[in-house]
Amino acid sequence: MDSDSRYLPVETPDTPGREQFTDAPAAVARLQDLYARSTGFLLDRFTKTLEGDRPTARYRAFYPELRLTVPTHPKVDSRLSFGHVVSPGSYSATVTRPDLFGNYLTEQIGLLIRNHGVPVAVGISDTPMPVHFAVAAQSDLAVPQEGVLDFSLRDVFDVPDLNTMNDDIVNGVAGPMPDGSLHLAAFTAQRIDYSLARLQHYTATAADHFQNFVLFTNYQFYVDEFEAFARRALADRSLGYDRFVAPGNQEISDPEAPLAALTKLPQMPTYHLKRANGQGITLVNIGVGPSNAKTATDHIAVLRPHAWLMVGHCAGLRNSQSLGDFVLAHAYLREDHVLDDDLPVWVPIPALAEVQVALQEAVAEVTRLDGYELKRIMRTGTVATIDNRNWELRDQSGPVHRLSLSRAVALDMESATIAANGFRFRVPYGTLLCVSDKPLHGELKLPGMATDFYRTQVANHLLIGIRAMEKLREMPLDRIHSRKLRSFNETAFL
Repeated sequence: MDSDSRYLPVETPDTPGREQFTDAPAAVARLQDLYARSTGFLLDRFTKTLEGDRPTARYRAFYPELRLTVPTHPKVDSRLSFGHVVSPGSYSATVTRPDLFGNYLTEQIGLLIRNHGVPVAVGISDTPMPVHFAVAAQSDLAVPQEGVLDFSLRDVFDVPDLNTMNDDIVNGVAGPMPDGSLHLAAFTAQRIDYSLARLQHYTATAADHFQNFVLFTNYQFYVDEFEAFARRALADRSLGYDRFVAPGNQEISDPEAPLAALTKLPQMPTYHLKRANGQGITLVNIGVGPSNAKTATDHIAVLRPHAWLMVGHCAGLRNSQSLGDFVLAHAYLREDHVLDDDLPVWVPIPALAEVQVALQEAVAEVTRLDGYELKRIMRTGTVATIDNRNWELRDQSGPVHRLSLSRAVALDMESATIAANGFRFRVPYGTLLCVSDKPLHGELKLPGMATDFYRTQVANHLLIGIRAMEKLREMPLDRIHSRKLRSFNETAFL
């Protein structure tokens, strides 16, 4: 195509005008219809261009939009942490994948209608839908790199725009929309689509498989234990789990069914023990380091999980600890640095009572210890997270002094990052670690040092994480997603 291709006439799909709804399922059905029209249009035109049809127009479709207008100062229950806005005005959010987020959208829209007594409006937004995201949602087609086609892709289709894929809303620095409306949700549609694509890349599982309760680990042993537990759970259907998904989107419901070993594992292998309505448990092996921890949580956050927990290995910092002891974090010393620009280190990351209680009760149940006896194998205290795996090789006076001042009892490279991003994204978080070495006391992580006690505790650790998640699942949503995680001017959606 010649240089004037950018001036081609614009062709868009036929869509109905904006309509008001007082029924949440009906509003979600309209969002799904609008989304299907947009993606279907782009997929059709894109397929034809790949088949050799010369583009005769610029093909453009738009994300659906949800809008709420509250005419007067709302009077809502002051105990509510979400599901309402705090001042009169117009609020809007672009929406993507309403099929994937159907239950979430129905719940959140229903709360808005009920708490404010006004309808919501559903229509087409002014935000173009990038062809990359439309193709990813609807087809196995791949978008060719620039230069492969005989025309510039961006002259015919919209492509991802970094200006709409930031975290300004959750970081509290986003201004009103161009039309003056305020933000109804924590993420824009393009930001969500970006993360959905990244999740498939990093985990080798589709976003559809992720469950509402997410465990993070930094050690392969937990993956093996998780698969073993999943197979036992599938054999006992009274537990409510019905499918297990491994990397490569391998899905089984038979506890004896084999899983193929992938020739190349993804960067963060992920496994899903599924339950109705996404109420199962996902395990992500993020590997080692705060960068991986941030990457994983940056993208999983758009799925709006109900909780995420870190269950991994750590260095014990107290002589009274033994290999295999547990550490329940009630504070974090942040020296990971990956979130400093988004969440300054002076922002406190509080322990969440509901999560802390669930974890402590789970430890007691699995180990069959309670009260004062539980102190023999578990410490509650500050967990330090650093970005230098070989910190022991540096001058010890500085690091050890800071660790001592913070009253740290354990050190790792992921926990504070996961907790801080949970705080930033309003996702309830917690940390239970298992001591695998004691570098300050001559017990380095070396082969052959594992004791029987250590092996037993590591096996128990994964079970404790699962049991804690099951306890959190039994809680009402407004108890898990409490006001502690909400800012002054919060979005209505979780």
